[in-house]
Amino acid sequence: MATVDEKRKRILGYAAVVLFLLFLPILVPRFYIYILTVIFVTSILAMSLNLVAGHGGLFQFHHGVFYGIGAYTAALILAKTSLPPLVGFIAGPIAAAAAGLIIGLFCVRLSRLYFGMLQISLGSLVWAITFRWYDFTGGDDGIHGIPIPALLSSINRSYYFILTILVIVMILLYLILKSPFGGILQAIRDNPDRCAAVGINVRRHQLVAIVIATFFAGVAGVMFVVVEGTVFPDLMFWVLSLEIFIMCLLGGWFTFSGPILGAAIIVSLRTFAGVYTEYWTLILGIILILLIFFLPEGVMGFITEKMKGKEPEALRSTEKEVDQ
Repeated sequence: MATVDEKRKRILGYAAVVLFLLFLPILVPRFYIYILTVIFVTSILAMSLNLVAGHGGLFQFHHGVFYGIGAYTAALILAKTSLPPLVGFIAGPIAAAAAGLIIGLFCVRLSRLYFGMLQISLGSLVWAITFRWYDFTGGDDGIHGIPIPALLSSINRSYYFILTILVIVMILLYLILKSPFGGILQAIRDNPDRCAAVGINVRRHQLVAIVIATFFAGVAGVMFVVVEGTVFPDLMFWVLSLEIFIMCLLGGWFTFSGPILGAAIIVSLRTFAGVYTEYWTLILGIILILLIFFLPEGVMGFITEKMKGKEPEALRSTEKEVDQ
């Protein structure tokens, strides 16, 4: 368990990073601000997945479908209705959470791999409907030219807005993981049978975790619309879900900020390595192989343990996981 001084240093470290990011648009070109904004959006999505996968032990293999539902809900309201933009921004996460509740009701009845397989099936069904429903979703063309509020129309304004949302999401997720619910969720991950034996309703806690995670995935989807001004069915395709899964694995399953680091690495690799070669996924594959053999706890997990002068462990105690 982290001491008071360690927690204070950690908070000051996060504050210093945020302060640096606030002044960054003044120092770097517009292109890099756009890349950072994409990293922020992807970080929100990766952190939402890590809540149920890393801290909850659920095989959420098709998390991207909720990202897409949030994005499409906001896009449809902004592009096809005269409702205020705020309605679309709020409806996106709510729609994603509602979908998470419906799909979760079916999936939590199963365990581990079967849970993931059923979710892939149901998620693929949502993707297929979106891909084929041309009159409503635009089909494989997606929805383009989505009107974004003037307040968020420039890249710098959207950068600050999404950075603010990322900080809020980080605080909320941290508080959730520090709460009794967060402790029970991680205990369920470590030993669901023992939790059930002491009277904990395992399925109910897992379902609540899925709804919370899918809500934040919907938040990320709305932020994607703000940045790109478009949506397309690939947001719901299983390849994106796999990519987000890899981000959590690369950064560190059992850490709090690991998914952010993983998102930064993957987005940067995709952007800059893709300039020189179309086979950047081969580079990613090599990195993953090395990671599995040498850093099974991810980059952030390895760094955290080395800073504490310990060898990496496969699992950590509940308090330790949250404090990281």
